[in-house]
Amino acid sequence: MAQLNGFKKIKTAVFISGNGSNLKSLINFSKKKISPISINLIISDNSNSKGLKYGKIYKIKKKIFHFKDKKLAENKILKELKKDNIDLICFAGFMRIVSQNFIQKYRGKILNIHPSLLPKFKGLNTHERAIKNKEKYSGCTVHFVNSKLDSGKIIIQKKVRIKKNETSKTLAKKILAQEHKIYPKAVLKIFSL
Repeated sequence: MAQLNGFKKIKTAVFISGNGSNLKSLINFSKKKISPISINLIISDNSNSKGLKYGKIYKIKKKIFHFKDKKLAENKILKELKKDNIDLICFAGFMRIVSQNFIQKYRGKILNIHPSLLPKFKGLNTHERAIKNKEKYSGCTVHFVNSKLDSGKIIIQKKVRIKKNETSKTLAKKILAQEHKIYPKAVLKIFSL
């Protein structure tokens, strides 16, 4: 990633599908002086996504794209990103797998946060799988997005201990709290490389 030129913040789009708690954490981070990014666009594939309210609250442009036709949706998104001069994409609970073509256009500029210690438990139902597997630890990972699911270069990880009586719900809550901390750290890290 390029060094920051002067004080100009990197225009960033955050992609969400659900509650948007990581989006909120990134917005709060973007308002700090040390933050290299500004959140300029929120993209969702779900018109009922609770996270869209942050667009209204923080006056950030938001767009909804339905993925009935994936290629068409991606082309529209790419046009929107170009129009808004977006240089960085953060997936924050975005439940879609984007195409090779999409990744190619933003190679090395798409980050994702995943609720496990990758390479373990790629994909969905990570907490249930970690508990079922009798893991002592789980956690979260911020990584670059590449063409393989949850397989891009790891930027940062945070371990969370799994207690004996842990449920997927209690584990999810503990891990989410850590996600909110490490996503901003990962963003800082890639811009200081």
